Formats: sequence, C-alpha cells, structure tokens
Amino acid sequence: MAVMDTKVTIADGVVDGRRGRGGRRGSVAWKGIPFAAPPIGERRWQAPEPVAAWPGVMGCYDYGYAPVQEKLFTARGAGRFQPRSEDCLTLNVFAPDSVSTTPRPVMVFNYGGAFILGSTSTPIYDGAYLARDRDVIVVTVNYRVGPLGFLDLSDYSTPERRFDTNAGLRDMVAGLEWVHRNIAAFGGDPDRVTVFGESAGGTASLTLLSTPAAGGLFAGAIAQSPAPDLVVNKENAQVYADEFVRLLIDPTRRSGGERTEQPLDPETVARVVDGASAMDLVATGNKLLGFARAAGLSDPMPFAPTVDGDYLPQRPSDAARDGNTHPVPLMIGHNHDEGELFARFWNILPDGSRAFVGVDDPEIRTEVEMLYPGKRDDVRLAADATFWIPTQMFAGRHSAHAPTYVYRYDYAPTVLKASGIGATHATELFAVFGIYRDPIGAGLAAAGSWGSTKKITATMQSHWAWFARKGAPSPSWPRYDVDDRKVMILDVPSRVVADPQGRRRAAWERVHLAVSG
Repeated sequence: MAVMDTKVTIADGVVDGRRGRGGRRGSVAWKGIPFAAPPIGERRWQAPEPVAAWPGVMGCYDYGYAPVQEKLFTARGAGRFQPRSEDCLTLNVFAPDSVSTTPRPVMVFNYGGAFILGSTSTPIYDGAYLARDRDVIVVTVNYRVGPLGFLDLSDYSTPERRFDTNAGLRDMVAGLEWVHRNIAAFGGDPDRVTVFGESAGGTASLTLLSTPAAGGLFAGAIAQSPAPDLVVNKENAQVYADEFVRLLIDPTRRSGGERTEQPLDPETVARVVDGASAMDLVATGNKLLGFARAAGLSDPMPFAPTVDGDYLPQRPSDAARDGNTHPVPLMIGHNHDEGELFARFWNILPDGSRAFVGVDDPEIRTEVEMLYPGKRDDVRLAADATFWIPTQMFAGRHSAHAPTYVYRYDYAPTVLKASGIGATHATELFAVFGIYRDPIGAGLAAAGSWGSTKKITATMQSHWAWFARKGAPSPSWPRYDVDDRKVMILDVPSRVVADPQGRRRAAWERVHLAVSG
C-alpha cells in the first residue's frame, strides 16, 4: 500500500507533517496549520478573516499557540506548558500514513473547558491513535476562549471600530470551512465530516447544529457531555459586557447585577479594551466570573455563545424544539458520575437549586428532590440539572426531524471506581482518543484494568468512527425517540436500556414545563 506523503499542497500553500513514532507509528500529523489570519490588533473581537498564503513549505511539526488563558490550563506534561497568544487560530490534522483508495471520513473535534479554557495541545486530544486505528481523518481546532472568544461587545460598535458577536463560535465555523476547502488533499471526504466535542465542545456541537452559517459544513454531530443551556441571551450578554469594561477600568469595583450607571461611551470602550494586554483581559474575565456567581442572572456563565438573533438566532434547545437545527444525525450522551469531577477538582457547576427558579408549585420541586436522597446526591442533582436532563430533552426534540442516538457512559477503571470518582466528566475521552495506551493514561489502565480499558476503547472508537462513516453508530444501537427512549449504556459489556432513570427524567421534565409555561 502506498505511503502518505508528508508534504501536502492546500489552498494557501504547502504544509509538511511528521510520521508518528513509537506508539503512534502508522500515522501522520500536521500540527499548527493556520486556518485564519491572526485575530490581533483591530481584529480582536472580530470574525476570523482568511489566512494569507505563504511561499515555500510550512513545517507543521508542533501545535500552535494556545488561546489566551491562565497558564495552568495549558499544561502538556510535568512542568511543560504550551505558549499562549492571541495568534492562536491553528488546527491539526491526523491521518493514517497509508493512501486510501477512497476518501476517508473526517472527524473535527472542538475541546471543552466551559468556553474559558482549552487548547488542542492538551495531550488527551491527540488524534493519532483514533485516526490510525479507525482509518479516519481527525482534525482538532483551536478557537478563542474567555473574553476574547465569548464576550459580546457588539453594542459598542462604531463605523471606526467593529465588535462582532460570537468570535469563538465563528472560529469553529471557519475551521469547518477550512476543512471543506482542504481536507481532500489529506485524503479526507469533505462530504462526510462529523463535528464532535466534549463538555463545552459538546455544547459547541449543539450550537453548530443551530448556527445557520454552519449549514452544509458537516454531515453529523457528536455531543459528549454537553451543557445544552450553556449560552447567554442578549440581555445578559449586555450586562456582562458593561460590567467587564467597568472592571477593566476599575479592578476594585464591587457591584450587583442591576445597571444604575450611565451607559458606557463606545469610544471609551474601544480605547479601554484595545489598550489592555491579553492577560489583563483574562484577569478581568476572572473577576467577571465572580460577579456572575453573585449576580444571579438567568445565564450564570458570562462566557458562552451569545443568542444574538443573527449569527446564533435561537438557544440550541429552542432551535431543536422548533425544528430549526440542521437535520443531520446526532449522537449525544452523558457520563454516569458527571458531577464528581467538579465536586472534587473544579467547583464551577451552578447550584442545583437554580434549576427551580420560576417553579411556583412546591410539589414539583419536592418530587425531584425526593429522588436524590443519598449523601452525594446533591452533586448528582446539580450535574443532572446542567448536563443530563437538558441533553435528554435536546435529544427528544432533535429526534423528531433527524436520526438521534443517545448514550450513557458507565465505564470506570478500577482506580476511579475505588476512589468514588467513577465514570465522571471527561473520562470517556481516554477511550475515544485511545489514550489508555499512552503514558498519560496508562496509569489508570495498569491498576487492574488493562483488559477492560482495551475493550472500552475498541467499543467507543468503533461506534464513533462508524457514526462518522455511516451516520449511525452500529446496528445494535437503536435510534432514540420519545416513545421508547432507548439508550446505549457504554460499559464492559455495553447494553441497551429503555428510559434509564425514567422517574427522574419525568420529574425534571415537569420542572422545565413549569419554568417555560
């Protein structure tokens, strides 16, 4: 079989990659390919623009800059961190090192991190194993996070200084446009593109389903542990933008959610935000997170896609309800012990009680709370409110006009079971990307779970790649609909269950009905 050339000619020039070594043997990777012009200077808070063509051969041997965020979140190993920059719009392509006689399906990944952190250089997102072992092309895309990606300053736009909404979401769409133009040169099929992502990246999959500009750029979507309601309505976005600028001017400021001051002058806003360093913006973003926790707005996270009525016309859950999501197959699910990660390591989940705001009937709230009697059930209630029930509702709505497949990930290696962490948030990524055989995941596998981690990796990669190839995960995995609600429980072994935790689901749906009227 012919071997893939590491030099590939794309629309903007020639890129050179490297063949995988050691455990990655049999793959080729092109890392740090620019897919848009650097969003620096006046391009801050603007939609990505086309990249300038380059002469000669660009060596694409390592990941590009991580988006601007706290250094801690860019770790690549012990004492090793990825450099950060606003010039971060790069992507990576992973492929088998053999030439295929037919174009390969393409899987485009968006990382998680609550839209405030993340980078394709995070080791768990290495696409080499998945690409090689399942004969697919894997693309991982950097997008702007935090204030630079998801703060909506558009109300302060003037003819001299434009601020666009949803810069980070637009980055994802630009990445898909790059794939559509260029992936055939790497042996990929531009008509068989699947977007997938975990946590905020899973939310991104649902948001892309609801973004008109993304129409026709992908043929299927996978949403792993999404928080479907992690978006910001326009009114809340305006409050967050106003407070952010005032905090940037006066870091000692203390205020509530009400706006009692005169509106900010657009020229002042432009001068302040353009004159701030990237890390000043991150520091102010951290203060805004504190403001958001205390302000009690209906959207508790300030950095997320903005429902601006234009680029993102509706909340994804509403778009699914109204039949306005792109009618492509969807695979969606959550993890059995989703909340344990947040309870132990990163306390960012909204309090579960927020889900009951607007519920006037105390019997409805009591019905839900009685279904969480255990001492750790406060964690599960918060996670169910954020991840599980909105996911179930989105799946039911999308299934009315496109094939939908729902899972629950139950597998946990022995060491995670023993610790009580279980199948918590993000642990399925070890199986999807095949990282249990990489040094960063081998410790979890070696502690009594070597055989089972091999099995769950084969299961997950098979379903994910088959979905990318055919639009359905496997013949044994039934489509989801609201009549029988069949869910694939991914474990060793896997099994299909009709409406797992049905009493909880029904109780939560009554909550949502009471809130929405």
